[in-house]
Amino acid sequence: MSEVRPAASSGALAPALFIAQGFTQYIGASLAVVLFAVMPATTVAWWRLAIAALILLAWRRPWPPRVQLTARDLGNAALFGLFLATMNILFYMAIARIPMGPAVALEFTGPVVVAALAGRGWRDRLAILLAALGIISIGGLGMNWNDPGIAAGIAYALGAGVAWAIYIVLGRALATRRGGETERTRGPDGIDSLAIGMAVGALVYLPSAVTTLSPAVTDVTLGLTVIGVAVLSSVFPYAIDQVNFGRLSAVTFAILTALLPATSVVVAAIMLAQRPNVFEWLGLLLISTAVALTGRNRAGNDSVT
Repeated sequence: MSEVRPAASSGALAPALFIAQGFTQYIGASLAVVLFAVMPATTVAWWRLAIAALILLAWRRPWPPRVQLTARDLGNAALFGLFLATMNILFYMAIARIPMGPAVALEFTGPVVVAALAGRGWRDRLAILLAALGIISIGGLGMNWNDPGIAAGIAYALGAGVAWAIYIVLGRALATRRGGETERTRGPDGIDSLAIGMAVGALVYLPSAVTTLSPAVTDVTLGLTVIGVAVLSSVFPYAIDQVNFGRLSAVTFAILTALLPATSVVVAAIMLAQRPNVFEWLGLLLISTAVALTGRNRAGNDSVT
């Protein structure tokens, strides 16, 4: 009996963490949309990565003698950071062109595929079909393809979904690695790897933003806003990701992200006055149903991970 209690506790905590994560992440994304008027989406995304990396590096100090790093540790963290950075940049390029709620739903197809492919049975296969129908409803019926940027926005959102799927798989592998027993000498844990990875991602994408960074440096309000975007959209959510990666299987993690599209719609409606049309709502419902199907009758197996 005692073995079931931690699973129940984790099951109660994880949804609450995801709801908090979703609201902070998309409040930060809404602030980013406002910044697109003065800086390109790639530059805002780069500031988010760079500031979050600096905060996490200062907090975790993932270098010797506190943390013992091998070449493999650095390589794994760098690969993780590259996909994380790519996901962030593609997502910001998407929400610069299409409303945030539909963009999140389209991006979410990545975690749906992770959950479905990791599972077995008709429910998982049906989930992929429903996710595909959701994409058609949002992109094919819900948006006016005569508007400039719509096709590119949809492509960027789907590309972010692919990066997100890889981020889930790599992130869980990093988070489940065990560090040493003492604080003075240990291997990197998930948040250490996150800090290193974000720093690598920021360095890799610096050339894409270097000529347009100055507004956030010369304007105090803009500078404070990009700091807010980094804290709300990266530091807090990704630290929660690492907590959940260590407790949950890839399937359960992907399932719980079903809460994120709904929170993005609520935040976008309040902060950006973006209200989905009927086809966008239908697509959101289809994708959320797909995730629910992949999670049915699997909680017992996932809780022991």
